[in-house]
Amino acid sequence: MVHREAKRIGETLGLGGKDLRGQVRIETLLAGAEERLRRAGLDDSRMEAERLLGEFLGMSRSELFLHAGDRVTAADLVRFRRVLERRCRREPLQYIFGSLEFWSLEFVVSPAVLVPRPETEFLLEHALATVRAEPGPPPRLALDLCTGSGVIAVVLALELGSPVLAVDCSAAALAVARRNVVRHRVADRVMPLCADLLSAVSSRPCFDLLISNPPYVAEHELERLEPEVRQWEPRLALAGGADGLDVIRRIAAGSARCLRPGGWLFMEIGCDQRGPVLSLFSRQEYGFADVAVFPDLAGRPRVLQARKRCGAV
Repeated sequence: MVHREAKRIGETLGLGGKDLRGQVRIETLLAGAEERLRRAGLDDSRMEAERLLGEFLGMSRSELFLHAGDRVTAADLVRFRRVLERRCRREPLQYIFGSLEFWSLEFVVSPAVLVPRPETEFLLEHALATVRAEPGPPPRLALDLCTGSGVIAVVLALELGSPVLAVDCSAAALAVARRNVVRHRVADRVMPLCADLLSAVSSRPCFDLLISNPPYVAEHELERLEPEVRQWEPRLALAGGADGLDVIRRIAAGSARCLRPGGWLFMEIGCDQRGPVLSLFSRQEYGFADVAVFPDLAGRPRVLQARKRCGAV
């Protein structure tokens, strides 16, 4: 069966319909993959082909170049064809291989969770720098709302050594988060909890730190997203209602009650949400001070910072 399928690989890669067993070199396979990805509408098809084949063969870009003349087995041809077809359907590379690098660590991902992005790394960098600049011990207890794959909770546990409650309303997402918690050996510090935002959290102030990457994409923007996001990533983790602020409003209204006086809140937001989010968290009745939005490395408004006022309920 492998040999019969290998015979059809040539057509898939534009190399003719002959039996390609033991005949295809890495450079030929790379060229064929580049052309297929180009026809599928991927902009930088050469880089995409290198990433895809490199991940598949466990080689870096330079290793692909050094081993360009090496031949590929019939079994690998068959498996790579299946991988290539998935990417041509615009499935994210991270879902195809089931993992990605974040914070220089490897995390499990699946279509049940968003693919963690550099913006979320920036959120963590800013939060950690701010918390570490404070005098005294690290946070006694942290809360990660909308945890998804659990990358934020895991990094907080590793970097601060603090216990973290990781909350998400999706049981499927929490299953992924649990795998990452176990993988990075922080099960003694991270507790995944299935709940709707703050519904399962005591209204008593017990957290020193709250971090969230909530759904914040406005309804009218969903269809403009790249196919990898629009067609594959979970809508529940993306859609923030008509203006993208539905979940953010709920967090603003209830989060100060569970923070200790002086406790920090950090949140990833959309790059066009700076004004509305600042206005929202600056409302007197919500109990926050030091409200600010910081730009990411590309200069786009990205991270909300707020602190519970001393004396606020």
